Amino acid sequence: MTKDPGASDRLVHDDSAGMARLLEIMARLRDPVSGCPWDLVQTFQTIAPYTIEEAYEVADTIEREAWGDLRGELGDLLLQTVYHAQMAEEAGHFGFADVVAGICDKMVARHPHVFGTASRDKSPDQQTIDWEAIKAAERAGKSDARGAGGGTLDGIAPNLPALSRAVKLQKRAARVGFDWPSTAEVLAKMQEESQELVEARDTLSQTEVEEEFGDLLFVMANLARHMTVDPEQALRAANAKFTRRFRQIEAELAKRGKRPEQTGLAEMEAIWQAVKQAERAGKVPD
Repeated sequence: MTKDPGASDRLVHDDSAGMARLLEIMARLRDPVSGCPWDLVQTFQTIAPYTIEEAYEVADTIEREAWGDLRGELGDLLLQTVYHAQMAEEAGHFGFADVVAGICDKMVARHPHVFGTASRDKSPDQQTIDWEAIKAAERAGKSDARGAGGGTLDGIAPNLPALSRAVKLQKRAARVGFDWPSTAEVLAKMQEESQELVEARDTLSQTEVEEEFGDLLFVMANLARHMTVDPEQALRAANAKFTRRFRQIEAELAKRGKRPEQTGLAEMEAIWQAVKQAERAGKVPD
């Protein structure tokens, strides 16, 4: 933090100071004497959920193509990085400059075709393969430094959304040959897991039912990978579709002077089907 209070105030209110201004604001918020009481009691653990939430809000803004909102959402996400870096500096781990240096070094090392002598004459798919090969070498180097061999599944964050992590685990396993050759085998496995779930529902404990359900979801994530479908994106789209159609049910019921809880399933299902058919025809129902 700037030692001169006057200089600090000038920097905080200098709207042309860029990153230096943001870093100073964060340092001031965490100042043990004059900082914000809420900010002072935060930890890596308490801030991490906000970091995840802000990343999702950025993704949602992009999904909605709300470009006017994207600048603010990216700022919120940037603040999360600054927040963690400030706490890390206070703890003596590293500072924001180290974060910047680290990502710069990584980008240069992983793009030898841009910043080195490697050929740029390659497709985006080949570049993805090369990127993963460099990452694998980096993981192996870290494992060697710790005196242990690098595992195929090392480095996949446990706290990723479960479907996304399932796909990443399967991609890693596939690189070493542990994969079904086609979607036919995956579909057969999905049918097998579905049957096991039905049997578990009738005969097993809730814990065992949950395990069988997880197995089915894992296979479905594998099917998505084989069909080049992003399961997270597919489920988000399904959520959005359900929300859109259910709101139209509510709107239609409101025209009839009703609410969903005052309506039978058959009537709501009929409206759902009308909405569905209208969407397919490219028009909104009356």
